Amino acid sequence: MSDKVLNQFKQEEEVEVKEVTKKLKVAIIGTGWIASAYTNPIKELANVELVALADLVPGKAEKFAEKYGLTEKYNINYYPSHKELIDNEKDLDAVFVCTYNTTHAECAIYALEHGVNVLLEKPFTVTLEEAIAVCKAEKKSGKVLSIGFQPRMDENMRMIKKIVQSGELGQIYYIQTGGGRRLGIPGGTFIKKETAGVGALGDIGCYSLDLVLNAIGYPKPLTVSGYTSGFFGVNPEYVNDECVKNFNVDDFGAGFIRLEGGIILDFRIAWAMNLNTPGDTIIMGTKGSLRVPSTECWNGTFEKPMTVYKRVAGEHIEYEVPLKTTPEYLFLRKVRSFLEAVENGTEAPVPSKEILYNQAIIDGIVKSNELGREIVVEIPEI
Repeated sequence: MSDKVLNQFKQEEEVEVKEVTKKLKVAIIGTGWIASAYTNPIKELANVELVALADLVPGKAEKFAEKYGLTEKYNINYYPSHKELIDNEKDLDAVFVCTYNTTHAECAIYALEHGVNVLLEKPFTVTLEEAIAVCKAEKKSGKVLSIGFQPRMDENMRMIKKIVQSGELGQIYYIQTGGGRRLGIPGGTFIKKETAGVGALGDIGCYSLDLVLNAIGYPKPLTVSGYTSGFFGVNPEYVNDECVKNFNVDDFGAGFIRLEGGIILDFRIAWAMNLNTPGDTIIMGTKGSLRVPSTECWNGTFEKPMTVYKRVAGEHIEYEVPLKTTPEYLFLRKVRSFLEAVENGTEAPVPSKEILYNQAIIDGIVKSNELGREIVVEIPEI
């Protein structure tokens, strides 16, 4: 499954490498699976120098560098923690935080407090409180913080926003989104609450939420009624003994969210279910509606055309939106757009002020499920 997911980020076209005079010094914190997706972009971008790697597991960072051919190109320093890396690499321009979810906030805050720009892998954090703390550190630092939503770089995903923002659908009033897998529960740190914090909600649910919230301009969530469950991750008929032993997060989550502007968001996501899909993504408007075919992950692109439904000259019509090709693989676009913001002092390509609302919904679903009732979302001014 891991190779299949990573392949969604790749395209065959080569990218022109430009001559540069100054290189940005970057480091990777956390050398697990997702960090490997950063290695090719780093090597391809001529204005980037990888100076350090950090990982809590002794020897893991060194093996990572060897495996992905980084030692052949860079003089790398290795550290056992994000703090030691940041404290010792004095001229560091940026870090890519690829640690497990429950350490996202502390790594990002420490880097920002020490004047280092941050590209933080998704999910933003585990809780809303953590996300708020990171945003406060970002504001105080004046540095660039971007969240790792590479689907934003896909041309088909961008087309969704173009359609909505064009007014073709009229006033948006109801959205259904989600998706997921019939059976696709990951292992390792993903399934343990102490490292992941949340399960399917944070792993792939955040992508699905960003897909639609980005399209409609990220209105503020007002209330959330949520539900989570974890029936399949502990069932030996569906998963191996190791998963059964360690699983203590959600493998399904759902929420009914009221957004500013009178928009209703109906959301559901699954790592495992006795169903092929909980439904396509549907954006309904007063002039038309858009159907986006469901996928297992929403972490790259989709493979079937979207459909627009309208009423024209008194007749109901529908038409397909042709699929587009993204000329570069998505992680290259993600890393390059972040580093361009760092160089130019411009806004992050995926701003934290938007993903704060994404995290508020995930956090709201968890809290609503615990309380057994709808909750009001409260986000302070930052």
